[in-house]
Amino acid sequence: MIWGARKFFAAVTGAALLGSSLSACVGPQPGSTTSPLPTCRAAFPSAPPEGILAGVNLDWEHETLEQYAANLGQRPAVTVTFTDFPMSGTDRGNVEAAFEQIRANGGTMLLTLEPKQGLASVTPEVAVELSTMLARFNNAGVPVIVRFAHEMNGSWYAWGQQPTAYVAAYQRVATAVHAKTAGSAMMWAPNYGGGYPFSGGKYQAVAGTPEFAALDTNKDGEVTGVDDPYAPYYPGDDAVDWVGMSLYHWGNTYPWGANVIPEQGKFLQQLTGNYNGAGGDDLAVPDFYTEYGTARNKPVAIPETAALTVASGEGADALAIKEAWWRQLFDPAIPTDYPALKMINWFEWDKNEVEVKATVDWTATKNPQVREAYTAALPDWFTFADAPAACSPAGDAPS
Repeated sequence: MIWGARKFFAAVTGAALLGSSLSACVGPQPGSTTSPLPTCRAAFPSAPPEGILAGVNLDWEHETLEQYAANLGQRPAVTVTFTDFPMSGTDRGNVEAAFEQIRANGGTMLLTLEPKQGLASVTPEVAVELSTMLARFNNAGVPVIVRFAHEMNGSWYAWGQQPTAYVAAYQRVATAVHAKTAGSAMMWAPNYGGGYPFSGGKYQAVAGTPEFAALDTNKDGEVTGVDDPYAPYYPGDDAVDWVGMSLYHWGNTYPWGANVIPEQGKFLQQLTGNYNGAGGDDLAVPDFYTEYGTARNKPVAIPETAALTVASGEGADALAIKEAWWRQLFDPAIPTDYPALKMINWFEWDKNEVEVKATVDWTATKNPQVREAYTAALPDWFTFADAPAACSPAGDAPS
């Protein structure tokens, strides 16, 4: 999320897991005379030929995937989880817990890796350790998309605005993932470039450094909104399988916090670099959809999106704000006019945002009235997960 909002993946308690961690990949019982189950092998998570994958950024501390799917009335095709990277033992346990829930639900894991210790901590050994974990997930039937060090063009993360180091670390992870897994892919996902270079953040590039020079794409000695907010960070077509962009409605003016209905057309205008509206003139921002999606033949994802609402009681009604935003995500012209857009994941969190100095309700299913409107609006071209078929993990199959 833009401007330093901190996301964390809380540990899922045993009690929360109990109702939803029953594996779909189970072997036959001892003494069983039934036919052996087929072997699990996750297919490579490429874009669906038709429709758009409908996913969720789930607040695991407050809701299981099973509970969310019951509220939605559908199994999400993609479930996003976050972890520090390299992973501690606790981090690995949390990712394993998310994997078990996704294995029971069906669909794809979108694993967001956050190198909070800095990009130098992402060594070849760490990358190989990750790929070993992912291969095991794939062999249990769960495809994975790795979103490494997202929003790297921002100034709020420890990996931000360091294009040379970022590209090297991304390529290191991509090489390991592509070499060792058959059911895992890599996603490159900057933040929307409006407001770039996001001055004032803790990790803003410093003038006089090589990284600053790399970000000065027009070579005028400054890094400003006329410099390209995406190109210096792109790791190359061979390393990238999916391209994505965090794209939220935060309101119209910084500092955020006003309950404002998004103007019509804002979502697609920002995605394509054509936005000049109440939030400012962003026409200098490149057309992300075309330059990184269609021109490179990459599927495009919106791995995080939602619309800001705060409980101040001032401004527009929360349902009106959220509904105005999701109507843009569900625009019936998208499947035909933007066929490379293949994934949209709602940010289902109710959390404190540093910039707003308040709790923001980003959710679409927590409030019953909002949930009813949201689920009724879901388009028929959104693709959800099927219940997973019973299978035996590939590692358990006889050789």
